[in-house]
Amino acid sequence: MATSPPAEQQQQEEDEVLVPHQELPNGTQPMEVVPAEPAATVENQQIEDPPISRFTWTIENLSRVSTKKLYSEVFVVGGYKWRILIFPRGNNVEFLSMYLDVADSGVLPYGWTRYAQFSLSVVNQIHNKFTIRKETQHQFSGRESDWGFTSFMPLGELYNPSRGYLVNDTCIVEAEVAVCKVVDYWSYDSKKETGYVGLKNQGATCYMNSLLQTLYHIPYFRKAVYHMPTTENDMPSGSIPLALQSLFYKLQYNDSSVSTKELTKSFGWDMHDSFMQHDVQELNRVLSEKLEDKMKGTVVEGTIQQLFEGHHMNYIECINVDFKSTRKESFYDLQLDVKGCQDVYASFDKYVEVERLEGDNKYHAEQHGLQDAKKGVLFIDFPPVLQLQLKRFEYDFMRDTMVKINDRYEFPLQLDLDRDNGKYLSPDADRNVRNLYTLHSVLVHSGGVHGGHYYAFIRPTLSDQWFKFDDERVTKEDAKKALEEQYGGEEELPQTNPGLNNTPFKFTKYSNAYMLVYIRESDKDKIICNVDEKDIAEHLRIRLEKDREEKERRKKEKAEAHLYTIIKVARDDDLKAQIGKDIYFDLVDHDKVPSFRIQKQMTFTQFKEEVAKEFGIPTQFQRFWLWAKRQNHTYRPNRPLSPQDEAHTVGQLKEQVNKAHNAELKLFLEVELGLDLKPLPLPEKTREDIFLFFKLYDPEKEELRYVGRLFVKASGRPLDILPKLRMLAGFSQDDDIELYELEDGDIICFQKSPKPDSADRYRFPDVPSFLVYIRNRQVVHFRSLEKPKEDDFCLEMSKIFTYDEVVEKVAQKLGVDDPSKIRLTSHNCYSQQPKPQPIKYRGVERLLDMLIHYNQTSDILYYEVLDIPLPELQALKTLKVTYHHATKDEVSVHSIRLPKNSTVGDVLNDIKSKVELSHPNAELRLLEVFYHKIYKVFAPSEKIENINDQYWTLRAEEVPEEEKNLGPFDRLIHVYHFTKDTQNQTQVQNFGEPFFMVIREDESLSSIKERIQKKLKVPDEDFSKWKFAYISLGRPDYFEDSDIVATKFQRNMYGAWEQYLGLEHPDTAPRKAHTVNQNRHSFERPVKIYN
Repeated sequence: MATSPPAEQQQQEEDEVLVPHQELPNGTQPMEVVPAEPAATVENQQIEDPPISRFTWTIENLSRVSTKKLYSEVFVVGGYKWRILIFPRGNNVEFLSMYLDVADSGVLPYGWTRYAQFSLSVVNQIHNKFTIRKETQHQFSGRESDWGFTSFMPLGELYNPSRGYLVNDTCIVEAEVAVCKVVDYWSYDSKKETGYVGLKNQGATCYMNSLLQTLYHIPYFRKAVYHMPTTENDMPSGSIPLALQSLFYKLQYNDSSVSTKELTKSFGWDMHDSFMQHDVQELNRVLSEKLEDKMKGTVVEGTIQQLFEGHHMNYIECINVDFKSTRKESFYDLQLDVKGCQDVYASFDKYVEVERLEGDNKYHAEQHGLQDAKKGVLFIDFPPVLQLQLKRFEYDFMRDTMVKINDRYEFPLQLDLDRDNGKYLSPDADRNVRNLYTLHSVLVHSGGVHGGHYYAFIRPTLSDQWFKFDDERVTKEDAKKALEEQYGGEEELPQTNPGLNNTPFKFTKYSNAYMLVYIRESDKDKIICNVDEKDIAEHLRIRLEKDREEKERRKKEKAEAHLYTIIKVARDDDLKAQIGKDIYFDLVDHDKVPSFRIQKQMTFTQFKEEVAKEFGIPTQFQRFWLWAKRQNHTYRPNRPLSPQDEAHTVGQLKEQVNKAHNAELKLFLEVELGLDLKPLPLPEKTREDIFLFFKLYDPEKEELRYVGRLFVKASGRPLDILPKLRMLAGFSQDDDIELYELEDGDIICFQKSPKPDSADRYRFPDVPSFLVYIRNRQVVHFRSLEKPKEDDFCLEMSKIFTYDEVVEKVAQKLGVDDPSKIRLTSHNCYSQQPKPQPIKYRGVERLLDMLIHYNQTSDILYYEVLDIPLPELQALKTLKVTYHHATKDEVSVHSIRLPKNSTVGDVLNDIKSKVELSHPNAELRLLEVFYHKIYKVFAPSEKIENINDQYWTLRAEEVPEEEKNLGPFDRLIHVYHFTKDTQNQTQVQNFGEPFFMVIREDESLSSIKERIQKKLKVPDEDFSKWKFAYISLGRPDYFEDSDIVATKFQRNMYGAWEQYLGLEHPDTAPRKAHTVNQNRHSFERPVKIYN
């Protein structure tokens, strides 16, 4: 992975990045950490097992901390002092920022380094399994003395008491640190040590790098990619086949790590995609589909299928009648369960497990009606290259989020899928094919559900030698590291006092296998084939050889740079070409003028001969001036070179005049031309002469252009030069001229004197107004907030436009009569998304304030057209409320908009006017529902200003009559639906709509059941299977029909959402869409390859 410069970033948790904390005011988007793991070679290896320790930091009164950052106490690991650093309100992001810091970095000797693997955690004090833990590794140094996570967890999650991370205003943070002693890390040469090179990380592309290395090391696949038709006219950035060919060629022949930028550009990805971590499995499928499509109609058509495609048969077979339904399906990879499975074989057993369809779940067979049946899957054939995707990520219904499964899961070096008489095979399978596989590669994910790092262990030739491909770094590894250490599970920390009878501390291993690639033994000679230059198209070889030569040339130039000087020569032609187009306040952009690469030993006289050849100007007509950099960062010709200056060599001259030790020497070439454009002898320059440059402004064309330069006497008057200026501008000698000094007087702007009506005729009638416009000119790209990726229109504006001027321009463009109905939202430069909060009405003074995001200036704004003026809307509070009808099975969603000082009672009155009530005098209440539990009943007098409907559901409903007349011994209890976790029967998962219910003091369960069935309208057949339990803190205690339910419940009317009457039955509601791919991270956008 690539090292990260300090940077300020505001980014969603999706973009998992690890950075040094450094309050980030300048710099680029942060990148993923380089895991500075030591390589297992003789020259570069860990000297000893790393000391490891855990430190716990209890932070009290966290919400009252007013400082921007907070340090823990110092703790010692491996003989070094450490501490934790947090930003309680985020390091300029909406996340808790947390880092590991070298506590004594300020007093350590110059050049110190230390390497540590570490994890940082925020403990969940309610359910420990929801503790958020992130791990990484870093080479600490004086330049980067802290490292960690700018976006550790959302602040909204941290400071929400119901989430369990902040209890009684106390937060518990933990660090586990392992310090490794490493020798000679930075000088490591992957090619020299292993024969292979790595891939550079673009930001968060380690997941892609590990997959590309795996595919590259399947030689048959590489050969097929080389044989995809491409032409010399193709560009790698626009052709996926050519970009992949180029990448594979460089992996095969380069001596150093290879960039993937051409490939990702060919995907159609932008910088944001490179910083967005995705799922290896999903990228594998999308890339395979793209390549399969690109191979159609070529000599390598069908390669993807030949390598990776297998087939299985889904069947349903009736038990009591002769009927069987089968369906053949293909697959490119297999998703195997990890949870509840000990190893790969157990996963395959589960894959082909027979399901019984009986009772209420009978199968409807054609012509036979409902029948008991068996349902399952068997394999018709397996592919030569078998890709197994391990389901390390699962959806947690309790938290409505994804979690990572770090359980121990074993995989063999040899996998026999013919075992137990071919129990995985269908009757149609060819039993002559021997399905014995050998392990080729292991892709590893290190970290948690919110991000982490990917790398791969690969056996390129299926020998006993394994290699670890970790972004740019390739190391030799033994089989234990590639297999056993990637099983996951728990590991014991070594005891610090072995003599004492203390319990060993175990910690979960967050690095584990995520994808396995096996190659069939009978096909390995075909797949692990020889790939050499004859497999590579000639035009590709020529192109890449040219690239290599160009790289060598640049490398040679860099190595010889100390022997040469770059001289940049600006002339009048450059000033004419640039002023009024790119340049307004200065004279020239030196990056756009001719440059000469001159040996330092060349005399300046010889250099003038080179200039004479290039520009056709004899040396006697050349006069060179040195440029001086002003405090305002502009440049001016300062003094001409003297004969003594020109007697030096180029190198001596540069050293003499260039105090900043820049690599370049900047010169202005003064040449006088006659009417025939032939050079003339240069005028004498006296000490009294000043060199002035002149720009002419035309208010009608709104144009500023360079017209020439003059020597003027320092004691002279402006009137003395007016005739010459009229001649330069092509004016008659009767025209009046106005002069304006620019900056410090050596650039003069002039124009014809404005006429009295100029202010009405021209937008910018004079030089000052034009230059103010130019300095503040800004083209703004406007996007609809509903389509935040697409530019809708552009407007040229001034950065000093007021808020009112900006919205007025937007309203005119959109044809909106009232500009106050336009609401704008600023752009987040780091996440490339709209900021979460819109700009308030007149909440900023100028356009520039809308565009600045920390230290960066954007050119994007998002707009909305409101139905009411923004000032009115801001005075209102908008709440989304779901209304549940009392007698009908209907739910409606309402957006309630009321003044901020309104009460809950006002909300309920507004809802009454919009919904159908069971009777005119019905009384409503407002509930707060979260994860299928009722947490609060709002008092009618409560103000709505502080009610948050972002995380919680607000539910309005009628108050049942029975609740209005509670007897002294009646109880009002919570009733929730639940089911058991299929993998962990001790875990309860709530679902559905919770409700209240009145129970009498002596009422039995059977009586309550009748009322529940009537209320929920559940058919007898279904309701007979329901179970009923008293649940406290997630533990069910089941009732019998004769039990008196009230004896279990305390006299707490609303507060006890953790004690309730549980209704256990299957959740038959449709699943949310995001549960379809249960192995995708919750933080990810889908992977897309656009080209």
